[in-house]
Amino acid sequence: MQLNQNEAKKLAGRRAIDEFVRGGMRLGLGSGTTSHFFVRELAKHIADGLEVTCTATSRSTIDVAREVGIPIMDPNEIGQLDLTIDGPDEIDRDFQMIKGGGACLLWEKIIAHASTRMITICDESKIVDRLGAFPLPVEVVQFAWKQTERMITDLLRAQGIEPRIVRRHRDERPVVTDSGHFILDCHCHAIADAPLLERELNRIPGVVENGLFTREAAGMVVGCFDGSAHVSWRPAS
Repeated sequence: MQLNQNEAKKLAGRRAIDEFVRGGMRLGLGSGTTSHFFVRELAKHIADGLEVTCTATSRSTIDVAREVGIPIMDPNEIGQLDLTIDGPDEIDRDFQMIKGGGACLLWEKIIAHASTRMITICDESKIVDRLGAFPLPVEVVQFAWKQTERMITDLLRAQGIEPRIVRRHRDERPVVTDSGHFILDCHCHAIADAPLLERELNRIPGVVENGLFTREAAGMVVGCFDGSAHVSWRPAS
């Protein structure tokens, strides 16, 4: 059996439900195509009687959930989450991720940290030896964003990265996140010390959050193109 990428993503979502989702849980629903496949699969289980309470990491995920009949609770009302399922744009073998290709990284990180456990789901193409081939999104306030961009450039150069930074556009307009911010995509090529860069970026005035998720994923469910799926766990520190 040879699966295409979308089929492998769906396989990862199904395996995540079988392995981790239980009745009575409070769930965080991630963003992006893999997470949206998971949401659609989850809806089938809910229709068959599974009882869970859900919140979401983006307006796009809220739209998908409503489309398939999953009620979404305000994150301010749901309390501590049991589990968040979300997908990476890249993930390395130390379970460090780049996320934010859908411009939802701030909400994604908040919900991940509001959860007892986060499990990431992906197809095998998302696994890399070193982060950085995928542009690193940095969410910044609109005020003086070029000053913030300059400070980000200086930081990256100090860490041995010669970046190309692009303010993200869609349909010839700047992308504005669900929280009203811009996204700066930092083309880094390779990131040597992701935890350090994550911390240092967030110290820059004007940076709201960045797309490095170095601590969040407790486990990973990978859908493979050969039709298999496997679960891996972050080693105990």
